[in-house]
Amino acid sequence: MAAQTLTGPVSAHALIVKAAHFAADRHRDQRRKGSRNTPYINHPLEVAERLVVIGGVDDPELIAAAILHDTIEDTETTRAELAEMFGNAVAALVAELTDTPGQTWQQRKRMEIEHAATISDGAKMIKLSDKTSNVADTVSNPPGDWTISRRRDYLEFASLVADGCRGVNSALEAEFDRVMADARRRLG
Repeated sequence: MAAQTLTGPVSAHALIVKAAHFAADRHRDQRRKGSRNTPYINHPLEVAERLVVIGGVDDPELIAAAILHDTIEDTETTRAELAEMFGNAVAALVAELTDTPGQTWQQRKRMEIEHAATISDGAKMIKLSDKTSNVADTVSNPPGDWTISRRRDYLEFASLVADGCRGVNSALEAEFDRVMADARRRLG
């Protein structure tokens, strides 16, 4: 299936590579919050990799959206810009995964839990993959200032979000459950 952008059809591989290049450029000065200070782009690439390798996803628009999932929220990228470059389907998925600006951390997290059950199946798969990545990092590469209690709180939050995303991809759900069980065991 060839994706359609305003500049014409784009092959599946070209769409994914174009998304990776765009996301790498937009996240170029960002680092993950973890103690290892890894380049931010590693996270969206991991989210996409989980979709493909674990979830068996082969939809290029879904994979591109996974790579771009934090661009509106964490960079100066707009939905209109994504629609122009990657098509409306990709832009809509990324918009579904974007927190509403101007809220407190607690408000954003409460809304994310409530919103998870209402997003599209494609967005749910990306969200599950994203939360799996974040849970794994909570154990192996947590932000330096996160206490064990704060890390456990994140696990509970992620579990509530994942609960709203169930029923769309059993392999991604099983991987989330496996990573979550390991995280809970390791954090006590």
